[in-house]
Amino acid sequence: MTRIAVKSHPAVVVIGLGIMGSAMAGHLAKAGVRVNGVDVDMTARKRMARLLESVEASVSNALVGCKIAITSLPSVGALDAVVEQIIAMGKQCPKGLVVMETSTLPLTNKLQARDQLAAVGVTLLDCPLSGTGAQAKKKDLAIYASGDKKAIGRIRGLCQHFSRVVYDVGVFGNGTQMKLVANLLVALHNVSTAEALLFGQRLGLDQMQMVNVLSDGAGGSRMLSVRGPVMATRTWQDAAMKVGVWQKDMQIIGDALKDAKVPAPLFAASVPIYLAAMAQGHALHDTAAVYAVLARMAGEDVPQ
Repeated sequence: MTRIAVKSHPAVVVIGLGIMGSAMAGHLAKAGVRVNGVDVDMTARKRMARLLESVEASVSNALVGCKIAITSLPSVGALDAVVEQIIAMGKQCPKGLVVMETSTLPLTNKLQARDQLAAVGVTLLDCPLSGTGAQAKKKDLAIYASGDKKAIGRIRGLCQHFSRVVYDVGVFGNGTQMKLVANLLVALHNVSTAEALLFGQRLGLDQMQMVNVLSDGAGGSRMLSVRGPVMATRTWQDAAMKVGVWQKDMQIIGDALKDAKVPAPLFAASVPIYLAAMAQGHALHDTAAVYAVLARMAGEDVPQ
């Protein structure tokens, strides 16, 4: 196994070891890259301890001597905390550090973080990921990289270990804008997949057969291929994207649509379906649980 080494220190720090962060860190480690993990949650640290070079609760402890960091964070508050810790390192902060920010967060907050880090010589890239947690486990992610071209060049070699493609979409922020458009489609296709599978079942069709047949036709979509089997087997308890986390993304999409003054009747129609999933106790379940919402509306007794 070939290791990518930076002196005696880990080459990469992955900050945030949730569904996506742990998948990226795991793939890098298995590829021979020396990885330091960071998470405020002790359970997440324990889960990754055996696989990574080390796991820390502190960003500053993990970053010493490293040149690249990857952030996968759940909230603006988490991003702000990471930025504060990097700035607080002062001269201990690695010279030429590049931070690959992969989270889905409002662009205004990412722009603020970019400017704050630039003031201390750190380059922040805006690199959202397109793909579910299940896809992340299979390295089936698309990366929408935006920002400094030289810095993007520095991360490409690492990205090949946990993604299938890296798109350089231009200036900082274009990555987030592209992800918002992608997530709009995901929101719609997820609900339309549930609606179609329920419709087909009522017509007497086998749901798994529908997934296989329809995925190969004009009505196919990535959500049908990825979430269709979860809906058909009622296995949304194993979350690749939690309904509760997805609410954050829905809010960001909705705000962006309003700012852009874009009529969005389909998105508006999907919002109450996801809210109903929350109300029905699916916050920790996969977003495929929207199928359960529609099935209950149709009078079916669906497992939680």
